[in-house]
Amino acid sequence: MKLFNANTWTRAMLLAAPVVVAQVAVSQLQSDLGYASLSAAYAQEQQQQKQQETRRTPALRNKVYERLSEAQTAAEAKNWSEASKILNSMIAADGKRELNSYELANVYNLQAFIAYSTEDYPGALRAYSNVIAQPDIPLAMEINTRYTVAQLYFVQEDWKKGIDALLKWFEMTETPPANAYVLLGQGYYQLKDYDKALFNTEKAISIYKEKDKIPKEQWYNLARFLYFEKEDIPNTVRTLNELLQHYPKKQYWVQLSHMFGEQKQDKKQLAAMDTAYVQGMLDKGTEQVTMAYLYLGGEVPYKAAKVMEAGLGNQSIEDNSRNYEILGNAFRQAQEVKKSIPAMEQAAAKSDTGELYARLGNIYLDGDQNRKAISAINKGLARGGVKRPDNARLVLGMAYFNVGEYEQARKAFEAAAKDERSRGYAQQWMKYMNTELERQAKLQAEL
Repeated sequence: MKLFNANTWTRAMLLAAPVVVAQVAVSQLQSDLGYASLSAAYAQEQQQQKQQETRRTPALRNKVYERLSEAQTAAEAKNWSEASKILNSMIAADGKRELNSYELANVYNLQAFIAYSTEDYPGALRAYSNVIAQPDIPLAMEINTRYTVAQLYFVQEDWKKGIDALLKWFEMTETPPANAYVLLGQGYYQLKDYDKALFNTEKAISIYKEKDKIPKEQWYNLARFLYFEKEDIPNTVRTLNELLQHYPKKQYWVQLSHMFGEQKQDKKQLAAMDTAYVQGMLDKGTEQVTMAYLYLGGEVPYKAAKVMEAGLGNQSIEDNSRNYEILGNAFRQAQEVKKSIPAMEQAAAKSDTGELYARLGNIYLDGDQNRKAISAINKGLARGGVKRPDNARLVLGMAYFNVGEYEQARKAFEAAAKDERSRGYAQQWMKYMNTELERQAKLQAEL
């Protein structure tokens, strides 16, 4: 039996996009984004700064603070229209001229928060851009806003602008966190700049490792995908091993098995898949059939048969001719001929051609069930589609010979001899049969 390539079906899993950047950015924004308490900001301004500021920021005046506080209260109650009404009135033609840059920045910042909360991402971007455009705002405010702008570009799948905004943010940040490197890596991934994507993703992973923190699963997945795309199999294997150390899931065992297959490390390929199987992870029929093929390739046919038997028994493996054929062949290779027969009977009955009946005839012959061998092979030849009808007729001739139907045996051998591939064997059998008939005739004459 020609073995199925057990690596093929897992390739789609390895090529699947490992992460959706827009979703990640939204998730991160939901946790990062928030409108800072105005009372805290105002109180801070009333105190003498403990650290020297790098910028001289205008003060937030009390009357402006009160209006902003009203808008924030409305926003916290999700009364978006009331909050927007207050803010719009503050930056109307006359009012806008009365506000200093820091006050305007706070108005735009709250407007951006409202826009984001109502999923108006373009509006949020415009408002945050207005925040950044204000001169002399606190450096921390500008840095935080630039990072949010980059995230919003990613949410809208504007990867190039997102990357440019994030790079500007990196220039202003002394110690960027790991999340920022991953976000940048994901942006480069979307632009198919895999070298830069991998560099930034690995940087994020290393930051977490240096702090004895476990890198996030999606980071490893992105790195794994990028190494695979670069055909760097050793590093793909290394990354999968790290994934399995922290996130022991079926898909990673399957992918690791595939990678060992790419490296022609058959024993490791089998071991990785077997680890998933013994843990009960391979719950899909396709996975179990792959496991059976790997056992067959590893010359462990009995285990292959038990995998197929269990899967067909609990219906996780599809009840079709091909799968029963695998079961029958596995039992036969394991020298369990009696167990292989029912499986091959099922396989033949479910098949559209006579090929499996011809194979079944071989198994019957091996088990000394000659009448069944004759019936199966004749059925197969009648149905058609037998790949080597000459071989089938050789077996048929042997079965007829074993039951003493010599004339039928001769016809089968003569038919087999018409094919030069079986001619020699067929003639040897006819010669042997003639000798046997002569021997029997002499014995009969002596009686």
